Amino acid sequence: MTIPVFRTVAEMRAQVADWHAADKKIALVPTMGHLHQGHLALIRAGLVTADRVITTIFVNPTQFGAGEDLESYPRDETSDLALIKGEGGHAAFVPLLSEMYPEGFATRVTVDGLTEPLCGASRPGHFDGVTQIVTKLLIQAGADFAMFGEKDWQQLAVVRRLTRDLDIATEVVGVPIVRDDFGLALSSRNSYLSDAELQVARRFNVHLRAAAAEIAAGGAAAAACEKAAAEILAAGFLKVDYVECRTADGLELVTGSPGCRSRVFGAARLGGARLIDNHAVV
Repeated sequence: MTIPVFRTVAEMRAQVADWHAADKKIALVPTMGHLHQGHLALIRAGLVTADRVITTIFVNPTQFGAGEDLESYPRDETSDLALIKGEGGHAAFVPLLSEMYPEGFATRVTVDGLTEPLCGASRPGHFDGVTQIVTKLLIQAGADFAMFGEKDWQQLAVVRRLTRDLDIATEVVGVPIVRDDFGLALSSRNSYLSDAELQVARRFNVHLRAAAAEIAAGGAAAAACEKAAAEILAAGFLKVDYVECRTADGLELVTGSPGCRSRVFGAARLGGARLIDNHAVV
């Protein structure tokens, strides 16, 4: 027996209405598919938090920039649905492009401030696409909770801000990063890496974690991040987009010793992949 797969907003809303009428709490897990253990951790967290879990699968074109990997982004709906079922997920929302962006669609959702640094600076326009699709999904589903991974910490902060500012009742829940045995944060784009590149990629987390530890011990944030960026390049990465220490909530840049909760954020390119990660300064 397969799980229900909704292709239209109307189908999903009808099921959500039935579940809410039965006093069931609903969690939404937004994804772009090609699911891995990081995504499955979101489903498991949703099952702990709510009675029913809907996983969305939609490769959103508006968050990809020119020359990025929209066309080559990995897709495997059959495998994804089997994984969702295996974790105990209750349904999937897998819409067509025309369902999400019908002819004449002309609305954008922009969050100022939080979207400007980090990935916002290195991927112009990316967060306008993220906020657009997330707002649509939250409104379409009307779920009680939405589960987002902390690997995309900036995205998590942005989504929390937009739900607050737009009075969207869905509670945004952050779920801890899932890593492989060597500490590499799991990502669908890791599949782009060769075996040799994968060994290099596993140094990324090491240098970011070391920078966070150095800052926590009293080191200057700017110097620790500059050192980590140089070590990441020396490890074999092609380019470092950024290594920065920023406050955890407002994403303000920290250059000296942090006086509040902060994290070290990094993004770097290796082979055909762009890796991101972050570590708490504790």
